[in-house]
Amino acid sequence: MSAAVDFAVHDGGADLPDRIARFPFPFLRDTYRYSTNVEPAGSAVDTAAGRWGEHPVDLDAHYRDDLAERERILAEDPTRFQALPHMDVAQWDAMVTLMRMLVDADPRTFSLDRDGAILCFTNRALDVEQAFVFGERSTLPEPPLRFIGRHIQEDIVLLDQRDGALWGDAGLVTFAADWSLRFDVGMSFLQIHGPVPRVHTEGVIPRAQQFLMGLQPGQCYRRTNWSLSVDRRLDQSTEAYPQWGRDRRLLAEGPLEEVGRRLNLRVEVQHLVRLGVSGTIMFLIRTHLLPFEDIARVPEWSDRLYRVLDELPADMADYKGITRTREPGLRWLRTFGGVRA
Repeated sequence: MSAAVDFAVHDGGADLPDRIARFPFPFLRDTYRYSTNVEPAGSAVDTAAGRWGEHPVDLDAHYRDDLAERERILAEDPTRFQALPHMDVAQWDAMVTLMRMLVDADPRTFSLDRDGAILCFTNRALDVEQAFVFGERSTLPEPPLRFIGRHIQEDIVLLDQRDGALWGDAGLVTFAADWSLRFDVGMSFLQIHGPVPRVHTEGVIPRAQQFLMGLQPGQCYRRTNWSLSVDRRLDQSTEAYPQWGRDRRLLAEGPLEEVGRRLNLRVEVQHLVRLGVSGTIMFLIRTHLLPFEDIARVPEWSDRLYRVLDELPADMADYKGITRTREPGLRWLRTFGGVRA
């Protein structure tokens, strides 16, 4: 990758590679519970290893590999892209908003120019230049959400607001963590989050929906979510369960020495943006993976991860799909990760 398209940013510890220095470690304390945990986006977050979060779209050394993986998945299963008919304007709105975000994140690599009604988007990393007219479908080779998905590492869900609720009516999701866009499309926000334990009795999801419906055009907030993943497998969707489901059992039954290399802390940085033209809520999900052996290079992280996993209630561990992998992770952190239980 040439200097003009090198997305790596060296602002972490002197001895830490970018994959660690830029990792969005999600835990602020030694326990974890579901919460809305949203904050304004667009400012950097300092961590024990470096920093992350300066831009809503994140571009890193995995850029080409992640996009190639997305194309492979979509070629095998085009249903990972879904859009109900009334979401056409929202698709265009999301696409142009994301193009502008890419330009803000890296103006050396991306540009968006206007000549009257004609807009021209350029991605120098992929050698793509596309002219189009907003709202004219014939000026793009494919639906707008599908087109912009070729240029960002984030998954995208578009939430329509009507009848006093939010509805997941469009999306491009190739890197889901144990859920299915094809199943969820057209559901309400509350229905989509129905299986999540504890959040309904504690009122987390209704509060989150009220917060989102109160966003003003252009406002952007973010939050993190997390789980554990075996190997660098981005696609842990319901559809792909036969490929990734058995890995958790095999890891638990395998040599402890391999856990540090194969078991990853999987963190989603989620951005929530009120789009200006359509009024839709754009939900961006960027997935980051860091193996336990890299986490152990930051003592504050390994200690905190151990305490969070050790204390996490069984129902939450089960929902996150980490019941099989939690104990091997704890044993590895005690044995090789420098953690004192």
